[in-house]
Amino acid sequence: MARWTWPHAHQYLAAMPRLVRAFGAKAFSNGSGFCTDGYIGTALWLSPGVHPDEEALGALVEGTVAPSLAPEVAAIFEQMAKYHPTEPHWYLPVIGVDPAHQGEGLGDALMAYALAQCDRDHAPAYLESSNPRNIPFYRRHGFEPLGAIQVGSSPTQVPMLRRPR
Repeated sequence: MARWTWPHAHQYLAAMPRLVRAFGAKAFSNGSGFCTDGYIGTALWLSPGVHPDEEALGALVEGTVAPSLAPEVAAIFEQMAKYHPTEPHWYLPVIGVDPAHQGEGLGDALMAYALAQCDRDHAPAYLESSNPRNIPFYRRHGFEPLGAIQVGSSPTQVPMLRRPR
């Protein structure tokens, strides 16, 4: 989704740090940002009751998204809000593993660690995936698709929920 929102390399590289901060920075202050040895992989989870920085997200979109794309981006955020659970839940806005180390089980380890906490809390976990290749990965960890979000020329985003075990 980010590559579609900021299609040129210079736009993407300028926007991504701000996007990650807006979506996931509270994971650090709440102790729910997890990483592997050497920081090869990371997962920034927001615990129940903790939300992304909506003000920072709004400023980022307003200040960096092309005016022609802004209505579609706004509509995507509206659709995301419709799927986002209202019950207390863990939210995974950011997860990634260095491409040179993908396929080594690091993403599985990050997910297993956090999902064990979700299960201890008896809380569901929620995420949105904009990469269809990642859907099987999330399904292996118990996430189920809730629908699809697609507006205009955007890639499809799949909101997913995992009930506690």
